Amino acid sequence: MNRALDIEKANPNAPAMPAGGERESAPPSLIGLTRAELRAAMLEIGVPERQAKMRADQLWRWVYHFGVMDFSAMTNVAKAMRASLEERFTLARPEISTRLISTDGTRKYLIRLADGAEVEAVFIPGVGRAGALCVSSQVGCTLNCTFCHTGTQRLVRNLTAAEIVAQVMIARDDLEEWPTSNEDRQLTNIVFMGMGEPLYNLDNVAKAMDVISDGEGISISRRRITVSTSGVVSEMARLGYDTSAMLAISLHATNDALRDVLVPINRKWPLEELMQACRDYPGLSNARRITFEYVMLKGVNDSIAEAKALVKMLSGIPAKINLIPFNPWPDAPYECSDWETIERFAEVVNRAGYASPIRTPRGRDIFAACGQLKSESVKVRASERRAGA
Repeated sequence: MNRALDIEKANPNAPAMPAGGERESAPPSLIGLTRAELRAAMLEIGVPERQAKMRADQLWRWVYHFGVMDFSAMTNVAKAMRASLEERFTLARPEISTRLISTDGTRKYLIRLADGAEVEAVFIPGVGRAGALCVSSQVGCTLNCTFCHTGTQRLVRNLTAAEIVAQVMIARDDLEEWPTSNEDRQLTNIVFMGMGEPLYNLDNVAKAMDVISDGEGISISRRRITVSTSGVVSEMARLGYDTSAMLAISLHATNDALRDVLVPINRKWPLEELMQACRDYPGLSNARRITFEYVMLKGVNDSIAEAKALVKMLSGIPAKINLIPFNPWPDAPYECSDWETIERFAEVVNRAGYASPIRTPRGRDIFAACGQLKSESVKVRASERRAGA
């Protein structure tokens, strides 16, 4: 029997809904703000400039180390300042509209943002050091990869850095992992493998990583943060220089003709350019290998010849190859390769000296597995917004 839980969960910090049914204008949240933005918030409520940094550092610890949801919990902040903060700001997270728990322990959160758009984040236990959170960087996606359910949803917009950070905080709320501890954590790794192409929103992704990796707050090391791209070659070097993130490439094919179909961005940046960008990735070494993701599609890309071609193409690149059994979704045009076929493919790659783990499908029963994420958010034209207003 499917034990997946479907829990409608109202955010206790969400602004109250008045009788007319329209949400009152809420004060801005401090959740997701950088140190510089918290300092600006201090200046906004009248804190003298010479004290603003110190006060911002206090807030930082309360928000990102202790995860507090109420200004009254900030015991080393003066009562008058707490009152000013409560009057002007909030500590509310975005609303969890649906929370699903798989039979294997995977947790999927459908998160409703302030403008009504929705994104999904997924916590996967037993990945990385202890558990990984798969976060989204966009609402929808613009890449149209044919094996990916998210690719069937139109791009709505980029997420802000605060909205990316909020996904991490929501998961830690749910896992009861405040205050931050380096021992017995469940959430130890972050992977930008949710909805969207992170390198099309690199400024906000980099800014969010600054918050997530800060040692006095959430404190997830950059070595435990992986950013996956389908091959936005023009931004790969900047990702490495600006963030020092671990890199993953959504590859899935060994020739341009097939990859043009599976990953249409290949038409702009073909494999030769992508592989050169991988060889040039800042900090690349055996200790900082690139992960190549390869979804196994029955009769499409799973032959022994393609396994050999993959090994040849990656020659000289410190790499790990994740073989991903295709995760089905309604009306998907592909099937998953047979398990024996996947194992034969992995054997060829292993013999060539590459680690090639076969990723165990997680959260399939709640559509939380790789390639299955999709929300119902739609892009609304400006004219329609005006008409609705």
